Amino acid sequence: MTEIQTRWGDKRYHSLDYELKKRFGTKVYKLSLDGGMTCPNRDGKLDTRGCIFCSAGGSGDFATSRKHSITEQIASAKALIATKQKDGGKYIAYFQAFTNTYESVSYLRTIFYEAILQPEVVALSIATRPDCLDSEILDLLKELNSIKPVWVELGLQTIHESTAQFIRRGYSLPIFNQAVNELNKIGIETIVHVIIGLPNETKEDLLKTIEHIANLPIQGIKLQLLHILKGTDLAKYIDEIHILSLEEYLDYLVDCIEHLPTDIVIHRITGDGPKSLLLAPLWSSNKKYVLNSIQKKLKENDSWQGKALS
Repeated sequence: MTEIQTRWGDKRYHSLDYELKKRFGTKVYKLSLDGGMTCPNRDGKLDTRGCIFCSAGGSGDFATSRKHSITEQIASAKALIATKQKDGGKYIAYFQAFTNTYESVSYLRTIFYEAILQPEVVALSIATRPDCLDSEILDLLKELNSIKPVWVELGLQTIHESTAQFIRRGYSLPIFNQAVNELNKIGIETIVHVIIGLPNETKEDLLKTIEHIANLPIQGIKLQLLHILKGTDLAKYIDEIHILSLEEYLDYLVDCIEHLPTDIVIHRITGDGPKSLLLAPLWSSNKKYVLNSIQKKLKENDSWQGKALS
């Protein structure tokens, strides 16, 4: 093995899989849960249409059904991945669908405690919006974090206001910055979502977003390829926007990684939309080939290897 492979296992970047094995001593699986919430971008508080790229499932297309209790959802999600487990099982309870702090604190306390107190759950991951983190919710997150690690995932996507308006994000960059700093004050790990290939954004625009994030007190990032899914408003623009080729995506991705401090954990390096909904880019549906292509590109990139080892 090369020095870089020895540092981060079989990946050529600081992957979530590597970080979890380092922290918990074994492979850890994410269980996607649905807390039964909506979003201020959907219920009329900000808008009724949601973000332009968001499917009807609110980015929780792989989550279990909200009709069941959290305990039942965890059991169902565990059953789906049972064949992958070799040594028992440790799990992250991942509240993924919609905005998972957009409810009363009493309700949030009930469902989050139900998840975090499961013996095999080692951490809680909560996807939400930076404008849905008031002081009471922050106090609850701090309380939960004293029991087991709590992560908060924030969907920034871009720092550029024109793009943010086009995708209907619904909050300004200062609100995001403040949320990150507030979470950092109470010891909550923050994971930021960024979309690669947003309409009308150049690689330089993307790298400005990455550089901004790199200077904030965050611990993780999700680098997500822009997917155009059936039923989304983005699908109406499919013939008007540039859709990245695999080669372009690899080029953008390597540059993003080079601009990140190596202590930031990369939780996602591409992403794959449900095949039944995917309109473009169709090459992204071959996940194994895409991941192999990413590893090959990173291996070939001498400047990345030099930075990673510095």
